[in-house]
Amino acid sequence: MALAANKNRLAAAATCIGARSSTPQDSDRVNDRSTGNFILDDQIAHLLRRAHQRASASFATALSHHRLTPAQFFALARLREIGQVSQNRLGRLSAMDPATIQGVIKRLGERGYIERLPDPNDRRRMILRLTPAGEQLVDELHDAVATATRRILAPLSAEEQEQLRSLLKRIA
Repeated sequence: MALAANKNRLAAAATCIGARSSTPQDSDRVNDRSTGNFILDDQIAHLLRRAHQRASASFATALSHHRLTPAQFFALARLREIGQVSQNRLGRLSAMDPATIQGVIKRLGERGYIERLPDPNDRRRMILRLTPAGEQLVDELHDAVATATRRILAPLSAEEQEQLRSLLKRIA
């Protein structure tokens, strides 16, 4: 149910955002730059938010037929990269707060994509790892995720794409 609501919200955001042409034209702006007034469309936080909405909508579409959210896919993909890890560390490596990663892990576990094992060095802690079904799912989604990424970056040249990736890594 929540996934459907999230999917609908992301689809609406994608419709509203569209491609680069959705940015207001200079003639649409209320304030002129020369007056020193605040221009929302020039603010980095606003631009990053819009880019995030567009990227989230693209990823949600790519993952929708598997009933996965982008956060769930990112957790699975990170586990595929690093192997077994504690829930806390997976959350940090996937840029999710403890409450979010807990819900993500719970849902992925219920669907049989990850399993929890006792940590042999600390009985209070659980170690997470992908199940064979989880590994297969990540492998199956590779092409869909790559296509979503290409769609997001389509307005940019190859050089601009690499520059964007490099700059985002520096500030993320």
